[in-house]
Amino acid sequence: DQLVESGGGSVQPGGSLTLSCSASENIFSMYTMAWYRQAPGKQRDLVAEITKQDKSNYADFVQGRFFISRDWSTNTVYLHMSFLKAEDTAVYYCNSDLPRTEYGLTGLGYEYEYWGQGTQVAVSL
Repeated sequence: DQLVESGGGSVQPGGSLTLSCSASENIFSMYTMAWYRQAPGKQRDLVAEITKQDKSNYADFVQGRFFISRDWSTNTVYLHMSFLKAEDTAVYYCNSDLPRTEYGLTGLGYEYEYWGQGTQVAVSL
């Protein structure tokens, strides 16, 4: 597996949780890293992303509550979630997306994107 997630679990509304996603060094250094989520019966939505230049972008529904970060020493991307709500309940997926400027790497066997296996986050009383 190219991406390995951890850190999901159950938490009460208003609580906090941090998800981790470990990647290989090559993927971590070349790809935009992101977190998506998918609730039962719903589409998979982008939650937050961070480029290799460490520029981040957030979905409106998590703005001000979630924070994405990269640790270059361990090739790990984190999603720090706070003030969690019941509607944040979903399976969270780590994603790496190859920037257009790096599409030539597909000729070396790299994929346009990779997905983790998903980790469940449940927010309830």
